[in-house]
Amino acid sequence: MNLQPQRHILIVYPHPDDEAFSVAGTIAYYTKKMNTPVTYACLTLGEMGRNLGNPPFATRESLPEIRRKELVAAAEAMGIQDLRMLGLRDKTIEFEDDEKMVKLVEGLIEELMPSLIFTFLPGFAVHPDHEATARAVVEAVRRMPTAARPQILGCAFANDTIEKNGEPHIQLDISEMKMDKLKALQAHASQTGWMMQETEKRIDNGEPMSESWLNVEKFYIINPDQYVK
Repeated sequence: MNLQPQRHILIVYPHPDDEAFSVAGTIAYYTKKMNTPVTYACLTLGEMGRNLGNPPFATRESLPEIRRKELVAAAEAMGIQDLRMLGLRDKTIEFEDDEKMVKLVEGLIEELMPSLIFTFLPGFAVHPDHEATARAVVEAVRRMPTAARPQILGCAFANDTIEKNGEPHIQLDISEMKMDKLKALQAHASQTGWMMQETEKRIDNGEPMSESWLNVEKFYIINPDQYVK
């Protein structure tokens, strides 16, 4: 890992488990190796998640509380001490007033003064809630004086991401923190159980943990001036 020191890191994602797939290894390194303060603002509890465990152990009624507990466990696995659950409703972020969402992010930035923000790459985040979250973060930073802006790093999942944007600007070898990322993913058992079961079988069979998503995390540097409303 070759990470730049940061004053404070802010993570803004809409769903529990977004962070585990996207930034868990990087964040674990910052918190556990560099003692960097990290705040995770999770907009919803992912109560509309399609999975109910494998085999199912949740119901539509119990899923919100289950996912809340999973989120807490994942944050602990990454060493995050400041977890904010902002209480918006899953699969409705795209319908929230844009200005309301921007103000929400502005409030977090004003309070925390982060030097680095992790979110999604606008236009390449696949899920409508992801896209709405990314737009709000980028617009909040765009309104700031240039010299005061934190850097924004965005994750992307669209199939045409590299074709249209080139290779991610930052590709971090997180193999040193592989087990931390795995624990964060395991914490979200209701959503990741099937995937973790397959991974654990391979580990039990003595197969090397060579999956790229456990070894590398990739980010695009976002220039907010490219996203003028």
